[in-house]
Amino acid sequence: MIKWIAAGVAAAALLASPVLAAEKIKIGFVTTLTTPAAAIGNDMRKAVDLALEHIGGMMGPLEVDLIYGDDEFNPQKGKQRTERLIKQDNVDLVAGYIWSNVLLASAPTVLEAGKILISSNAGPSQLAGKRCNKNFFNVSWQNDQTPMAMGEVLNRRGVKTLYIIAPNYAAGKNMVSGVERTFKGEIVGKDMTTWPTQKDWAAELSKVKAVNPDGVFIFYPGGHGPAFIKQYQQAGLEGRIPLYTVFTIDSISLPRFQQAGMEGVLGTSMTQFWAPDMDNPQNKRFVADFRAKYGSYPSFYAAQSYDTIFLIKSAVEAINGNIDDIDAFRAALEKADFDSVRGKFRFGNNHFPIQNFYERVVVKDSDGNWTTSVRDAVLVDHQDIYAKDCAL
Repeated sequence: MIKWIAAGVAAAALLASPVLAAEKIKIGFVTTLTTPAAAIGNDMRKAVDLALEHIGGMMGPLEVDLIYGDDEFNPQKGKQRTERLIKQDNVDLVAGYIWSNVLLASAPTVLEAGKILISSNAGPSQLAGKRCNKNFFNVSWQNDQTPMAMGEVLNRRGVKTLYIIAPNYAAGKNMVSGVERTFKGEIVGKDMTTWPTQKDWAAELSKVKAVNPDGVFIFYPGGHGPAFIKQYQQAGLEGRIPLYTVFTIDSISLPRFQQAGMEGVLGTSMTQFWAPDMDNPQNKRFVADFRAKYGSYPSFYAAQSYDTIFLIKSAVEAINGNIDDIDAFRAALEKADFDSVRGKFRFGNNHFPIQNFYERVVVKDSDGNWTTSVRDAVLVDHQDIYAKDCAL
C-alpha cells in the first residue's frame, strides 16, 4: 500500500512539473547541392559548417542539429524537400534558399506551419511587400537593391544608353526593375532570356552590336555568368562596350576567369553589400578561417549564410533557448543583435535588412589571386521600396 501511494505521488509530481525545455534546435537548411548550380550551394554549406565550428555547435543552452536539404535547382524539388523538413524531420525553423522561384514555392509550407523561415539569399519583391509575413526574415537584400546601386554607378560613370540582358524569372525581373529604377539614361534594348536552359546568347549579342550602347547590364548567377562573359569576349565586345554586372562576378566565378586568362575581368565593377576585405573583426575572422579551411575566398552567398547562423544564435541566446515561445523568438530575431560580417545593419518593418551597398572592383591580392575589393558606398542605410506595402 505504501509503495502504491509513493508511486502515485511520484506520478502526480511528474505531471505537475513543467515540460522540460528542448535540448536541441533543429534547423533545416535548403540549398542547391547537386546539378552544376551546386557551386553556390556548396559555398553556402561551407560557410554554415564554419559558423557551426566557430560557435562550438551550440546556441545558448541548445545543441544545433542542422539538416541540409537539396532543392536540385528546381522549385518543385525545393518545395518537396521543405515539406520533408517540416513534416518528417520536424525542424524548428528553416533557412537557406538561393533561388527566388524556389523560395516562393517553398515559403507557404513553412509559414503555414507557424515556423520561422530565414532566407539566406533570395529576396523576391513579393515577400518584401504585400506578402510579407511576421515569421519570414531575409538576411541578404531585396532583389531590386543591388541593381539599384548599379544604376547609380552607371549614372556616375556618365553612361547614357544601356542594353539589358537577364533571365526571365522572379529574380531576373527584380534585377531589371532595380537598375531601371535608378538609371537616368535611355534603355535602348532589353532581352529576358529563358531560365535556366538558355546558355547561348548569340542572338542577343548581335542586337547589342547593332545598337552599340554605352554599356550592357546583365544578371546571370552561377555557371551562366562565366558562360555569358566568355561569349561576350568571343563576340568582340569586350573592351568595346563596357559590361556591368550584378551577381555574375564573385568569388565562385573569379577562379574560373583567372584560370581561363580572361584579363578583361580585372578592374570591372559590380555592387554588393559586402566584400571580403571589409574591415571589421567578424569579417576578418570569417574570411581568414574560410580561406584557411577551404583554400578559396568566400562568396557573398557564403557571407550571408555565415550571418544566418549568428543571427539565429543571437536570438536563441536572448530567450535562453526557449524556442517554443515563437513570439519571443521572433522578437529576438527582429533585434538582429549580432556581429555581422557586413558591419552594422538592422531589419526594416518587413524583416529585410536596411544597410549600405558598395561598389566592388575585381583586383589581384598580394598573392596574385583574383578577388573583389570594397569601394565607396553607393546607397547608404538603404531600405527596399516594397517595405511600404508591408503591413507589419
